[in-house]
Amino acid sequence: MVHRKKYVPDLKRMGAHFESNFRRMQRVLNLLGSREHTAISLQDGEHFLGRVTVKLLEESRYTDTFLLEQTAAAGKWLNNPSMTVRVYHDASMAEVINCAGYSRFQGSNRYPNQFMHHPDEKSQLNAFLAEWLDFVLKYGCSDLLPFPSSKM
Repeated sequence: MVHRKKYVPDLKRMGAHFESNFRRMQRVLNLLGSREHTAISLQDGEHFLGRVTVKLLEESRYTDTFLLEQTAAAGKWLNNPSMTVRVYHDASMAEVINCAGYSRFQGSNRYPNQFMHHPDEKSQLNAFLAEWLDFVLKYGCSDLLPFPSSKM
């Protein structure tokens, strides 16, 4: 029998993701020009890549909660991201609190487990959020502009 070393979360790395995601979320909100329900078109030149909607779910003095959902122009067969992100203004941090119907992510999971979550699930989700927000910032433009036609 092989004994695996218990996964220990890298708190510095996780904190860096939370802080950089906060800055990315601020840039996305600036791109939108509004904190209410709105959308961003994703375009690469003349090619329509999809659309990301951002909906403010909850607003309080120190935190805001947003739902980010992407729909792609390539069709329904794609697994489009959908995440709930909590932004902590007092700590300058943002983290994924819900993804694909799962919430309350642990910093470290036993493996194997009932739902087959990876030991570093929380870290992976926040790393994915960073990549997704970078993609949105690179290819996004506010839908306050005319929405491009999508041909399927």
